[in-house]
Amino acid sequence: MSAATIFFAVLFYAATAILVAGLAFKIADYARTPAPLKIPTTPAPTSTGGVVLRMLREVALFESLFKSNLWIWAFGILFHGALLLVLLRHLRYFTEPVWFWVGWVQPFGLYAGFAMVAGLLGLWGRRFVVERIRYISTPSDHLMLALLAGIGASGLGMKFLMHTDIVAVKAFFLGLMRFDVQPLPADIGLYVHLTLVALLMIIFPFSKLLHAPGVFFSPSRNQADDPREKRHLAPWAAELEKN
Repeated sequence: MSAATIFFAVLFYAATAILVAGLAFKIADYARTPAPLKIPTTPAPTSTGGVVLRMLREVALFESLFKSNLWIWAFGILFHGALLLVLLRHLRYFTEPVWFWVGWVQPFGLYAGFAMVAGLLGLWGRRFVVERIRYISTPSDHLMLALLAGIGASGLGMKFLMHTDIVAVKAFFLGLMRFDVQPLPADIGLYVHLTLVALLMIIFPFSKLLHAPGVFFSPSRNQADDPREKRHLAPWAAELEKN
């Protein structure tokens, strides 16, 4: 067993543990955070069903971004839609036999990689071109975009420029899932790609990328506009009233 195989096995076990534990901690923290005020962004639905539909539109279609800035919405929906297809395509490395719909999505996921990088470059470009966005952009914003772009570019490079043994790669990850480590191909392009992916997994729970689960806990989105029909009373305020 090569040193690189052992290194990446330990790296991905650690990255997975940090990702899962970090997300669980952050989501629990979001759930515990009090929302003392009724602050849905209007116009807002007045029923629970309406809130669910609003959240679905927000998550799937980025409705509020579409209404506020069309060209940023275009790059955002391009990146996130392509990322979803790329992630679904990569399920083939973790399933045996490969699920039929994962096989069906393979050609779409392949070319979605180009759309993903294009969307990222568009979102990154606005941080240089739009003055007010450039002013509030921090080094971490640029590093996140660079990391994601690097993952996409290195993945495309392995497919079209530096071919690697994907059968051995699949055996490696299936082995990790079964705690039976298998040899990893000695490929520099693969090492770069896997290192960037593991780095993303490690920093995800502590970065701005947490808007993915965080949107579900946003009181401006997950509250119904019914302050006249139903008084909003935070749990801590209810305790004070009892006393």
